Order: sequence, then C-alpha cells, then structure tokens
Amino acid sequence: MTRLAVFDCDGTLVDGQADVCWAMERAFTRAGLPAPDNQAVRRIVGLSLPAAVRSLAPSLSEAQNAAVTEFYRSSFRARREEGLLDEPLYDGIADLLRTLHADGWSLAVATGKSDRGLAACLATHGIADLFVSLQTADRHPSKPHPAMLEAALFEAGADRHEAVMIGDTSFDMAMARSIGVAAIGVDWGYHGAHELLASGAARVVETASALAAALEETLP
Repeated sequence: MTRLAVFDCDGTLVDGQADVCWAMERAFTRAGLPAPDNQAVRRIVGLSLPAAVRSLAPSLSEAQNAAVTEFYRSSFRARREEGLLDEPLYDGIADLLRTLHADGWSLAVATGKSDRGLAACLATHGIADLFVSLQTADRHPSKPHPAMLEAALFEAGADRHEAVMIGDTSFDMAMARSIGVAAIGVDWGYHGAHELLASGAARVVETASALAAALEETLP
C-alpha cells in the first residue's frame, strides 16, 4: 500500500508571510493602487497569485490584476536573487519529512507558489529530494480546485484513500474534501482551527510531532 502525504508549502512547511506581505504591498504600490492590509494578505496565502489579487481587490480590471500579478512576481524574484528572502521551515518540519520518508511514505507538495519559487524554497532547505511530486499554480487552477491534488495522486501512484492532505488554510481542506482525500490541518499557519475543521479537516494539530502521530493514525 502506498501512503502519500501531500503538503501545502507557505504556512505549512515554511513561514514566508513577511516576504509575501512585502511583495504584495510593493506590487499594489507599483501599480498605483492602495496597498491591502497585511492581515487581508495573510488570509489569501495559498491561492494562486491572480486569484489572490482578485480576492484582495475584486474591483480591479483584468489589466490591473495582471499588472499587480507581474509586479508581485518580479518583486519576489528580485528579493530572492538579492538573498533577502526569508522562508524558514517551521519547527520540527525537516525532521518530520525525513522521518516520514525513511518510514516509506511518499511525499508531495501542492502549493500556490510558482515552479521556480517552490524549487528554490525546497533547495534552500535541502529537502527537495524527499518529494515524489511537486504541484504548483503554474500548471493548475487555484485551490480549492482539486487539480493539484489529483496530479499528485497520479504521480505518486496512490489512490484517494491512501493519501492525506496537510495544510493551514480552508482552501487546502476544501480541495481534499472535494475528491474524498483525508485532510489534517495545522494551526501554525494562516487560518484558524475552527475554519479548518469547518472546511473539512478531520483534525487540527499544533506541533510537528502531533502531525506525525496524526498521520500514522490516519494511514497506519
């Protein structure tokens, strides 16, 4: 039996909220628009970028949305190239991933990041080789559409009952629920435990060690 753990990235594996908020503020400002509140920005982490901008400013035209999206990408890319990007792993995540991998779990990522952004993030932390499938917003509709999760299942050779989605937002939980994949929420990210449970999480955990135990209980 395959056991597949599919992780969201921002807010689940890494804490990149400072850079996300900075890049979004800069993008709106460069487009000549009022910058959104940082709390509102944190709420949309996990969506693909055009969907995130649309959620923050639904009255923007398609051209304005495209401009903000491109300014965000270029600002984020420049910050990375200058060595200023700070996306630390949450406590215990590196050890958790390596333990799961050693125990025979297949690991995947389903994220609103770009291919380039995810690859750089995983390489920085030396964990890229642990994953059998990397699904990003470059090739799929935004969460909660299940396309990313379905692709991860296919690439890992796993059935839906052999997989668990782990994430910090209601988008992750709803994505898993829509195709019958078990979902576990983490409370160190951007949406509250009550939202995760309401959108489909079987449980919400507070630490990486609790997540390890929850995964073993879900797919023993």
